[in-house]
Amino acid sequence: MIELQNVTFNYSAQGEQGVPPALENVSLRIEPGETIAIIGHNGSGKSTLTKLIAGILQPQSGKVLVDGLATNVTGQDIWTIRQNIGIVFQNPDDQLIAGTVIDDIAFGPENLGLPLLELEKRVQEAIALLGLEKYAQMAISELSVSLKQRVAIAGILAMRPRYLLLDEPTTMISGHTARQLLAMVQRLAREQNIAVIHITHFMHEITTFDRVIVMDAGHILMDGSPTEIFAQAARLKSVGLDIPLVTELGNHLSAQGWTHLPTPLLSPEQLRAAIKSPLITSPPPTPKGADSSRTYPLQG
Repeated sequence: MIELQNVTFNYSAQGEQGVPPALENVSLRIEPGETIAIIGHNGSGKSTLTKLIAGILQPQSGKVLVDGLATNVTGQDIWTIRQNIGIVFQNPDDQLIAGTVIDDIAFGPENLGLPLLELEKRVQEAIALLGLEKYAQMAISELSVSLKQRVAIAGILAMRPRYLLLDEPTTMISGHTARQLLAMVQRLAREQNIAVIHITHFMHEITTFDRVIVMDAGHILMDGSPTEIFAQAARLKSVGLDIPLVTELGNHLSAQGWTHLPTPLLSPEQLRAAIKSPLITSPPPTPKGADSSRTYPLQG
């Protein structure tokens, strides 16, 4: 388990007068196997939170614990923590260092000092998990950005971490490819009991995660399931965050009388299923004075 206990962090060690801390009195628990999305506008504290979890930064007050070990330790304990946390960055070129796919995936576990047979097993398993079999011998320089990101994730998974931090990994990837990548990571989380912590500002990406944490001004503003979070659309908008288009559409339809639609809607598939439901057999009554010839193309 990852646990933050009343954590405060300021990029100015002394705390410049009038400058609020990047994180202030934040407490949080993350269990293995959870998939968590952390959202917030620039400056909300989400990237700082990630760096504190990874041990890249140390809190000025409070504690960050990874499986009971504080991240401010040294020696064998910090080595244990870093073995259990893997990070995938926004730009895969920042962490791919070998010439070929297979060599890059092998780099991390090789540095763990694994026996050769175990090393080869982990590399082949990671290649298979990420669907990289036909790219294994290719040069990294020949890959698309999305394939590079898959290689980066494979290299992390080959080290068998308990926690996977994704720091805006879809920023440089097209929407369809990003959805495929996140679906793959979430499947792996379930199969291998890995906690996935996904930092993003793309609201449509978070609807399939187990849990969503909303950051604002260095604090945790909201923490709940996607349904619980998007049910509070006005609160999200008050801190400069939009809601997915399908959620906005669902709210609009509900306001127009489509009372059997689930709210909030989280996906186009959910909308289509709701429209085809036997509960929705006719459009809402035509308001008095309105055009009675109006059609409702969404009727199932």
